Amino acid sequence: MRRGEILQAAERIFIAEGYQGATIRKIADEVGVSSTALYMHFRDKDEILLEICDSAIAVLLKQNSEIAVRPIDAVARVRLMLDAYITFALENPNAYQLVFCGHSGVLSDDKQAATEALGDSCYDKFLGAVREIGASGRLRTGTVESAAQAMWAACHGLVALLLTKPTFHWSPTDELRGVLLDGLFHGLVTD
Repeated sequence: MRRGEILQAAERIFIAEGYQGATIRKIADEVGVSSTALYMHFRDKDEILLEICDSAIAVLLKQNSEIAVRPIDAVARVRLMLDAYITFALENPNAYQLVFCGHSGVLSDDKQAATEALGDSCYDKFLGAVREIGASGRLRTGTVESAAQAMWAACHGLVALLLTKPTFHWSPTDELRGVLLDGLFHGLVTD
């Protein structure tokens, strides 16, 4: 239970103060334990950050894996995956910002390798469904890779703006989500 509290506090601090500003002392103080006690759970702040990122990506991988095997049209699966991505981001804004909006190059490549492999697996599930659309000849424009990247980037852009510009006079979130997904699919996929 204490480990979960530490991870939640660390998420908030990493977002508010960045990697450099998030210290073991600040995280321990937020949870109400000593730095020594925190070290009983984690070696260093890199391990904390990696666990937060791995947990977030693992949730998306599980969702994409479940959607990928559904016996429905590939277009419907891709739409479900993108919708799940948006939902995850809006329900887990701190983890989302750490994983998808954080600055790269903070951790060494060897420390990030497992996290990046999880992210690649998640994206591969999504790309596999887009490949099915491409193989059926239903892509209007671009390659499978460029269509998949454009869809992902569009959803990320919407979510990132909703999270980082909350005072803007946004239309209702469900309406924005629908307009974005409808626009993507009407523009990229034939019936």
